[in-house]
Amino acid sequence: MVFRLLEQVRVLFRGASRQGTRSGLSGGASLPRHLAIIMDGNGRWATNRGLPREAGHRAGVESLREVVHACAELGIPYLTVYAFSTENWKRPRSEVETLMRLLVEYVRREMEQLHRHGVRVHILGRTTDLPLDVQVELDKAVHLTMHNNRITLNIALNYGGRAELVDAVRGIASKVKNHLLQPEEINAETIATHLYTAGQPDPDLLIRPAGELRISNFLLWQLAYTEFWLTDVLWPDFRREHLMDALRDYQNRERRFGALK
Repeated sequence: MVFRLLEQVRVLFRGASRQGTRSGLSGGASLPRHLAIIMDGNGRWATNRGLPREAGHRAGVESLREVVHACAELGIPYLTVYAFSTENWKRPRSEVETLMRLLVEYVRREMEQLHRHGVRVHILGRTTDLPLDVQVELDKAVHLTMHNNRITLNIALNYGGRAELVDAVRGIASKVKNHLLQPEEINAETIATHLYTAGQPDPDLLIRPAGELRISNFLLWQLAYTEFWLTDVLWPDFRREHLMDALRDYQNRERRFGALK
């Protein structure tokens, strides 16, 4: 198992066959039901070009747009993107304000199109701590798209895996306190149903760009058996062809979930 993990970390592109369907994927192999992405490298992308960090975040929005539409076309029912973590508040205030402004711009500009394409928007995280104007726009997006069923786009905002588990434990403890649940009844399913992703399958594949080798407090419970695909490509440069590389690689993997075969 250790050697297999090391191989996945080191071998970023396996050169899988590009023969198959129109997308270049293997027609007989399954696609992930749930794809998760840590959108990383915006700042470095801008710095490498002598641009302000805001330019990197704006360029990253273009990558998000392309990936969302590609996943919808391919029939991947769940996509989760890590947009802003609970730790990102530590960044300079000007950058945080820029990120919040860009978020509002993105929601206002993209929601009608996402709605027309059957995208359901779902927010993961402690949204009540976000600026009021951000909360308002997010509520509009969630309400507008709540009945769409082509693809669910989970946007992780003010999200932290540990914070999610704390919130889940608090919810379970409240039920125990109010005699709605007995301690001996608590199991893995109980915890899963109290997470932000309740009712959704765990991610089958996690894409991490920008050459980083960590999960950064992202979906700590849900990633227990997730396949990882890592690349040095910075998020603003990530396009459909990189997504296809990741999906082809995923289709060539054998998932055993702890069993021998």
